[in-house]
Amino acid sequence: MKTVRDTTGRFRMRPHYEPGEFDRECERLVVDFLRYRYGEAKFPISTDDLTALIEKDADDLDHYADLSEYGPAVEGVTIFQPGGKPTVKIAAALSEGNRENRRRTTLTHEFGHVKFHSYLFDPAIHSLDLFGDPVEERTSDRVQVCKRDTMLDAGASDWMEWQAGYVCGAILMPASVLRHVIKEKFAQEVAAGLAIIGLVAAAMIEEVQGRFQVSAEAARVRLLRLEVIRDAVNKPALF
Repeated sequence: MKTVRDTTGRFRMRPHYEPGEFDRECERLVVDFLRYRYGEAKFPISTDDLTALIEKDADDLDHYADLSEYGPAVEGVTIFQPGGKPTVKIAAALSEGNRENRRRTTLTHEFGHVKFHSYLFDPAIHSLDLFGDPVEERTSDRVQVCKRDTMLDAGASDWMEWQAGYVCGAILMPASVLRHVIKEKFAQEVAAGLAIIGLVAAAMIEEVQGRFQVSAEAARVRLLRLEVIRDAVNKPALF
């Protein structure tokens, strides 16, 4: 990880991770967590374990929140607390309806904010002048609003959402575990080379969706990020 200037005006500097850095750190984190709890790491990780993962580093986790005040299509919110642990709110509809995969995605996305972004709001960090004071002290800057459409694949300009989306995929579908699944199921196709398209890519998405209990869209984005499949429209971003 290195620091680069934040062009959003929210901070003076921000963290920049290469995808491989996120993959290694997230896999280490989730494997260690599962081994500590069960003596081994098996996937799919359960929703209960995702909840426990967040609760280790959050002050409060609300699974039944009314997020209407933040606008339409908001499914998760992380509220950072200077010098303290953040609060996480998940839209009630995800827990009350038949939307388990979206709930899992949202929980893990918010975990990305909790784990990798909370330190940005720690006054002790700013007192060391590592990032400098915020350009303007605004309470709204401490509220990270996460919408359905950008939960997995935010634009490059929205770096906090992009990073949380990448963490989401890396926790639910760790790189080495996913690659093992693909190699095991699609040995001949893998031998022919990566960046596969067409019907084989569709079959890979379906396999990953079932193995890791994620949506087809989450599986597709993750396979694109790892360059296992190719999409002429969506290219991996460099964060």
